[in-house]
Amino acid sequence: MGFADQRFNVNLSILFTELPLLERPAAAAAAGFGAVELWWPWVDSATPEQSELDALKKAIEDAGVQLTGLNFYAGQLPGPDRGALSIPGAESEKFRANIDVAADFAQSLGCKALNALYGNRVEGVDPAEQDALALENLVLAARAASRIGAILLIETLNKPESPDYPLVTAPAGVDVVDKVNEATGLGNAKFLMDLYHLSMNGEDLPSVIEQYASKTGHVQIADNPGRGAPGTGTLPLEDLLDQLGKAGYEGWVGLEYKPGDRPSAEAFDWLPAEARAAR
Repeated sequence: MGFADQRFNVNLSILFTELPLLERPAAAAAAGFGAVELWWPWVDSATPEQSELDALKKAIEDAGVQLTGLNFYAGQLPGPDRGALSIPGAESEKFRANIDVAADFAQSLGCKALNALYGNRVEGVDPAEQDALALENLVLAARAASRIGAILLIETLNKPESPDYPLVTAPAGVDVVDKVNEATGLGNAKFLMDLYHLSMNGEDLPSVIEQYASKTGHVQIADNPGRGAPGTGTLPLEDLLDQLGKAGYEGWVGLEYKPGDRPSAEAFDWLPAEARAAR
């Protein structure tokens, strides 16, 4: 097996960011990729104007790429925020207002995976209160995802870079997945296994794959240290993806790494051109 046997998409919120948003889908296509994913692109608005949604939809369609993953509204990301759904008050309300907007946009492009970032702990707020709010909002999100035939993804981040984010181990992320599935009975909540974040947490990646591949709905990669392209760090990413495949994972692998001090189009030399197209 190897990289050529995987299905890769490009995260347009971390790669090609030197270009305006509407130019990124075509740039990914020009680099040979047939699939892309996005964080919520409108960090200041959970409910952007329909014209903005339509313009991005057209850019994706005109580029001939498939949108395979989309985040719900997550606050200022990139920036200080790590999600909105567990934060009482205005941010939780923005998340709820965003749920159907994001789901409808995903449906319009045939996107079948929606990622819901949990949100940071808030000083002075009982963590149990945040967790209860999070479960309420994740149940709403799971139902919206189910309505469009999609899965709901729940992601583990890493403590060094996200010290206030509570889901910084694979078991913590999977525990939330299980709680959402128990609450809805839908079974469409899945773990987003980001190998970079897990490695930053010092987790045993082969063991995580062995335990949780069956509950994983999406995989993201970057090398460590540095969060660069495969081969720029020390993670055995090719071997880990092979292990995931042997464990039954057949989904997309999102390229969520930094291109470094070069144009994004030059950051894919590790991956043969014939392995980039959607399949």
